[in-house]
Amino acid sequence: MKRSLAFSALAVVFVAAACHTAKVPAPRAVDLTAADGAKLKATYFAAARPGPGILLLHQCNRDRKMWDDLAAHLAASGMNVLTLDFRGYGESAGTAPYKLPPAEGQRQVTEIWPHDVDTAFAYLTSQPGVTGSVVGAGGASCGVNQAVQLARRHPEVKSLVLLSGSTNRDGRQFLRASPQVPIFASAADDDGDAVEVLQWVAGSSRNPGNRFQRYQKGGHGIEMFSPHPELTGLIVNWFDTTLVKTPGNAPAGPAAPARANEILETIDEPGGASKAAAMLTEARKGDPKATLFSETIVNLIGYEHLQAGDNKGAIEIFKLNAAAFPNSPNVYDSLSDAYVADSQSGPAIQNAQRALQLLDSDTTDPEDRRKAIRESSEQKLKQLKGH
Repeated sequence: MKRSLAFSALAVVFVAAACHTAKVPAPRAVDLTAADGAKLKATYFAAARPGPGILLLHQCNRDRKMWDDLAAHLAASGMNVLTLDFRGYGESAGTAPYKLPPAEGQRQVTEIWPHDVDTAFAYLTSQPGVTGSVVGAGGASCGVNQAVQLARRHPEVKSLVLLSGSTNRDGRQFLRASPQVPIFASAADDDGDAVEVLQWVAGSSRNPGNRFQRYQKGGHGIEMFSPHPELTGLIVNWFDTTLVKTPGNAPAGPAAPARANEILETIDEPGGASKAAAMLTEARKGDPKATLFSETIVNLIGYEHLQAGDNKGAIEIFKLNAAAFPNSPNVYDSLSDAYVADSQSGPAIQNAQRALQLLDSDTTDPEDRRKAIRESSEQKLKQLKGH
């Protein structure tokens, strides 16, 4: 703990000194045109000397301005930064995904935003003084997946900073197969399941130099910077190390996230739920209460399969979760969702009813979560029973 605090303090001193000594151009607003003609807005923070580029992608309850302070510190340290407003946010044209019908909003995030991010990436790497072959990417919350997918598409991305977010199966497979891309990740314990989820994501990577900065309190994404100002210095130091001093490399250290649970990787594979179920059965011969994996993570994997149209696979994954956590109302509500998607009304009704029954004695979930599960199950029953 003392070593970590000392490092944090030095990082803050380093950043402060850089801000006072480096003469950097003023940030400038940038107009970008997406592949489909949509107008996007960005801000470019140029360094005072040639150096790598960094693209920062905001969380979905903010806009690009959330990065202004960090971007200025990075520019003062010799790195050229571009911050982008996703469409429908800040000054970019369009409608935010949450204001669209669910399917259309999902399509915008998964199919349209990556092209917008590539437009921003092309602008950044084309700027004079930017070393286009050495680029970093950072994302918070929904920006995490966009940053990982950018690295997946562009081998020029040599380093990642991920705050309070997740990525999909393709992103995790990329991280698993790309130990050459070091990751700095950070999340806070008071941000729901953010720590557990991001540790899982970062743990997909085999890079020994990865870092995980965990806070007890701090909130979601950008909110962590206010109670933890040293986080700015840690990120500046991270990018300086992995983009300037030793591009694509970070020294191994004690703060690396734990490797992802192998059974979670198994569940991620086609047919993996049945293999995991067999492993769970075997483990329970010795310990009847053995679980082997996280309910939260397996639930996320199940919904990924639902979103991909793999209803049968999602059913098997949610059934696995119900077997491991038979007293959790949420696993049955999720299983009911999968049966609804697969047009199996009978099992959907049974599992929604089971969720409601367990809610009456549930003391594990917080009140807001119990309320959400109840509303979800009751809504399904109302629709399925036609009244």
